Amino acid sequence: MGRHRNDPRGTGQVLAITGAVLVVLVLVVLGAFFLYRSVMGPGTANMPEGDEVMAEAEDEEDLGTLHVRVTGSSTEILVRVTGGEVLTDTSMSTGEYVTYDEPQLDVTISEPDAVEVFVNGEPYDLDTEAEEYSFSVRPDD
Repeated sequence: MGRHRNDPRGTGQVLAITGAVLVVLVLVVLGAFFLYRSVMGPGTANMPEGDEVMAEAEDEEDLGTLHVRVTGSSTEILVRVTGGEVLTDTSMSTGEYVTYDEPQLDVTISEPDAVEVFVNGEPYDLDTEAEEYSFSVRPDD
């Protein structure tokens, strides 16, 4: 009575099924990759917010209230508004810099020999600072 046929699949049907399986496989792999990146992050870089600028080129005319440029090996830099918000607490490498226009800042630099510091556009000498290499910046200093 009921005769079941098992027709061979055509070439087009095989290609369509193979294509669909490959698309699903690629979507699963991409989904896993982007999930991993969102959980683990692309690296340890801390992207600061506020008036800070980090880039390869800099404008020498507008150094702001505080400008710190790394010229030597990497160094840890902590910048915060006096008595308040932390603006940067990160490790910076050669060529990176930060610029702030906040009215009052407290700055700590782990390797003062590795940086150039400008306060209100003028070079700032870190040789006079204490062991912790911390200092405060005011717009009129």
